[in-house]
Amino acid sequence: MTVNLNHIIDQVVKDKGVNREVLIEALESAVLSAANRKYRNTRDLEAHYNPEIGEVEVFEFVTVVDEVEDSYKQIQLEEAREADPDAQVGDELGMKIDASNFSRIAAQTAKQVIIQKVREAEREGVYKEFKDRVGELVNGIVRRYERGDLIIDLGKAEAILPHRQQVFRESYRQGDRVRAFISEVNLSTKGPQIVLSRTHEGLVAALFASEVPEIAEGIVELKGVSREPGSRSKIAVYSNDRDVDPVGACVGMRGSRVQNVVTELRGEKIDIIPWSSDIAQFACSALAPAEVTRVYVDKGERSLEIIVPDDQLSLAIGKKGQNVRLAAKLVNWRIDIKSESQARAAEEEKAEGAEVTGYVVDPLHEGEEEGAVQNPSSAAEAPAPPLSVDDSPEVVDDNDGDR
Repeated sequence: MTVNLNHIIDQVVKDKGVNREVLIEALESAVLSAANRKYRNTRDLEAHYNPEIGEVEVFEFVTVVDEVEDSYKQIQLEEAREADPDAQVGDELGMKIDASNFSRIAAQTAKQVIIQKVREAEREGVYKEFKDRVGELVNGIVRRYERGDLIIDLGKAEAILPHRQQVFRESYRQGDRVRAFISEVNLSTKGPQIVLSRTHEGLVAALFASEVPEIAEGIVELKGVSREPGSRSKIAVYSNDRDVDPVGACVGMRGSRVQNVVTELRGEKIDIIPWSSDIAQFACSALAPAEVTRVYVDKGERSLEIIVPDDQLSLAIGKKGQNVRLAAKLVNWRIDIKSESQARAAEEEKAEGAEVTGYVVDPLHEGEEEGAVQNPSSAAEAPAPPLSVDDSPEVVDDNDGDR
């Protein structure tokens, strides 16, 4: 090779972040491969980078013998001593091959290797940067659609917003700005794949963390999120400071903070619920704005039977069961909700072996709904305030004996 590689290597290492040793090893391997192709693998060759001349040198190794039987791998003693006066029979002698024999091939190979290593370094750099950012928000620009998936330009890299991670009622055009949640980062043969989401529950949590300083500072904790993307979300919050109202902190002055989140989610309704370690109290808050009269707790089965006034049943269940479904997801307990009249009927018929069931939602088995409530009305948008001592529902623990 006649090209001085020192400057090129220094520049690539500095500008592209390629490891010097890795680049040099790749150059040596590539030039050696080119030399073996040139000589059809008939010779014992080695390639070594010489930093003094900025060149990958190729050496042919031969064994010193009295009589040559293989001219490609052996050399006669007299000829060997012309190169090394101390040569003896049986010695391995390395002789530099004239680079002019394959300089063009070697130069092309070196160029290809440098380009390849630069690409690999860039891909690795992108992967290292984004793999630790899973769970964060990113802003990007829509570049194109590919089979329903959106390709988003993040500046340093492209990300994919899969069709299944898009909210059904949201639409985008090329050039639109989009804010999304990094759900995963994978390393494939084509480079890093950054997967975004607009449906992930983490998007709601991350948006509140960006809008509410008390969450970022750890004063207010976001204990849980349940979400039906594009329609409604419920979040549970808790304050580590008695002087800070967690719900008020998330709502903000005149609702400014929660409104910013709602705007980003394009009108998705959000209920902010005070979290409680008391599962009955927590479940009642999660069912807001419906009123609750009694709660039966079965800790062994992680099940709640909640009794509401007859005129509150539709409100508690919500449109198409949404309110109770989100509440069950949020508390992560099975919820069986009944009206007062259904509860009385159940008690009266219990002795006869009949079973009267209300509306049942199991967060681990979505869609398991029982009962005869048809077309329940939509729940109100604003969550109810925490229950006071005076209006707390009656709580019965089934594990303590029969009701």
